Amino acid sequence: MTDPLLPTEGFASEGFDAVRDAFEAALATDTDTGAALSIWRDGELVVDLAGGAADASAGVPFGLNTPSVVFSCTKGLASILVARLVQDGLLDYDAPVVEYWPEYGVAGKANTRVGDALSHRAGLPAPRQDWTVEDLIDWDRATTLLAAEEPLFEPGSAWAYHAITHGWLAGELVHRVTGLLPGEYFERLISGPLAVDAWIGLPAARRGLVANMVVGDTLATHVAAQQSDVRAGASVWPVRALTLGGALPLALVGPDEGFNRADVQAAQIPGAGGISTARGLAKIWSAVVTETDGVRLLSDETLYRASRVRSEGAPFFDSPAPWPRWGMGFQLDSEARRYLGDSSVGHDGAGGQVAFGDPDARIGFAFITNRMEAVDSRGTDIVSALKVALS
Repeated sequence: MTDPLLPTEGFASEGFDAVRDAFEAALATDTDTGAALSIWRDGELVVDLAGGAADASAGVPFGLNTPSVVFSCTKGLASILVARLVQDGLLDYDAPVVEYWPEYGVAGKANTRVGDALSHRAGLPAPRQDWTVEDLIDWDRATTLLAAEEPLFEPGSAWAYHAITHGWLAGELVHRVTGLLPGEYFERLISGPLAVDAWIGLPAARRGLVANMVVGDTLATHVAAQQSDVRAGASVWPVRALTLGGALPLALVGPDEGFNRADVQAAQIPGAGGISTARGLAKIWSAVVTETDGVRLLSDETLYRASRVRSEGAPFFDSPAPWPRWGMGFQLDSEARRYLGDSSVGHDGAGGQVAFGDPDARIGFAFITNRMEAVDSRGTDIVSALKVALS
């Protein structure tokens, strides 16, 4: 196997040497896992790097074509789908969810707006009822359970991160309007036209090729602290937002657990279950902000509307600052997640994944890794190096 401390494949165009250095520094922090980085500028691939191990125990390298679970970066992809439907006049951010999904309007949710559902203001960050893995992977079962839930706070009155449930809120809107499940619409609108390896629901032919996700030391420590805090009387809802009461482990993965399971990877879970190569994910964000291979996914006007701040400041459930900012499902630049600047739109993901587009710089960016950490500057350091390279 190639030395995992160095990129096993790829290139960085002239002027992006500092970006390559930052990527190599990210790899050097661990020899048993890997990562990939892709950057597109003006619709052209300018950085494409990969290194380390996709599965150290099997001696499988993390290459340019290695797909990996991108966790909440999937929320960014689902938000692109919704924004395109708004652009096409088929959805309205200001309309009630029940206009498209009538069964949703029970238990105090009738006045929830589409924009509330997208911006973590729906009041459904976690279910009151315990879910099973079978609930998680069955689209109709998951959306039926969510539609029946009583919100934890009045929809629209506050925000709380909908770690997993966000995907069914956005995805069922897509389903009701298009008649397609979000993974199918994603393939038709995005992955097919762009010819990228990215999925919401992994095809059977690709099973076994996905990088093995590994819990890093800081994430293991963080999970133990969360469990201890709950035992000491802290709110259980932020934990249930991740586990759904039992369907997922708190770290989201484990040996053949959570998003390492084949049946979970095959399911359509657009809050956290997307799988992509770095090149594919970055190309998608490139096509969001500038024409890429003849594809432009969203107009400047749509981007402007979708990226206006809708949720910021302290969340409903106490958590330490800094806090992120949200538009219509898109994560925006903030002290909690630095992108290139105020025009950037994207979404990071559990364990260190970072993906975004920037219309001012005409950049599409993706950093993915199979070593999941809770305290992690790898992606941020690479974005900082990119800022320098573009200045």
